Amino acid sequence: MLQALRRNLHNRFAAWALRVRPPEAVPVVLSQRRVYVLPTRGGLYYAATLVVLLVGAINYNLSLGYGLVFLLAGLGVVNILHTFRNLAGISLTVGACAPVFAGETARFPLILRNPDARARHLIRLNLPDQAPIVTDVPGGSSARALLPLPATQRGWLAMPRATLETVWPLGLIRAWSYTQPALQCLVYPHPADAVPPAPSFGDLRGGRHPSDTGDEDFAGLRRHQPSDPPHHVAWKTVARQGPHAALQTKQFAGTAAQALWLDWARLPPQMDSETRLSVLTRWVLDAEAAGLAWGLRLPGEEIPQAHGPDHTHACLKALALYGR
Repeated sequence: MLQALRRNLHNRFAAWALRVRPPEAVPVVLSQRRVYVLPTRGGLYYAATLVVLLVGAINYNLSLGYGLVFLLAGLGVVNILHTFRNLAGISLTVGACAPVFAGETARFPLILRNPDARARHLIRLNLPDQAPIVTDVPGGSSARALLPLPATQRGWLAMPRATLETVWPLGLIRAWSYTQPALQCLVYPHPADAVPPAPSFGDLRGGRHPSDTGDEDFAGLRRHQPSDPPHHVAWKTVARQGPHAALQTKQFAGTAAQALWLDWARLPPQMDSETRLSVLTRWVLDAEAAGLAWGLRLPGEEIPQAHGPDHTHACLKALALYGR
């Protein structure tokens, strides 16, 4: 109960401290009104020590004791200014977030720009409940930080509120700020490990009939037979699917015009939607690795047959955003 209350109060303060309704338009400038300072635990111990020294100096009327207390107190005040200036004034922009598969870690790129000649040291950035990334920002230059966040579901993953903080130079004061720029990461469905057999040669269009075998062009995969030559085994596919996957054999045909369709309707009717998407994702990866021209059919959407990285991304994106 206490922890939930504390988290709720922290979220309310963070929402107020952002000063704007998220997501924020970039560039985001950490102005003086957005940077907050409080003593760290070490800073509190430091202040308590000064109080003890001051009491001792008063009690024994020690002139050198007074001098030491005032010197250390002045050092603490100057440290507050340096810690605050180490963070204030930094501007942030975002980079391109590379797509990931569900179950992997998304990495949101933040670019910190330092408009001043002095360097900014030991800036820590982190997303909620994630380990911080520590970076320095040279004077008049920029630095790039990749903030990790587990991607648990397919679709668009919006970057949550990020915290920037520093305790430089002495660790007595913590200066921090919040930001939540408009940045999203596309999360593909998780590729299924155990999948039904890939579409058969009955789905091939163009070229010679699959019975006209040859070694000129790769045409698809089928279940391995003991009589198949070892060099025709799809070892890369077996490596991706794990040591317990059934062996599959590459089939070849005499023309490069052959292509296939990866069709939602070809999957068993009792299979749920998320499993279908995972199986289709695996088929997409295997078809692209095999070098085939292939297309994707989903309810209400059809992507024409093609191949290559752009085609793969378009199909995986369609699978990721299906029903969203």
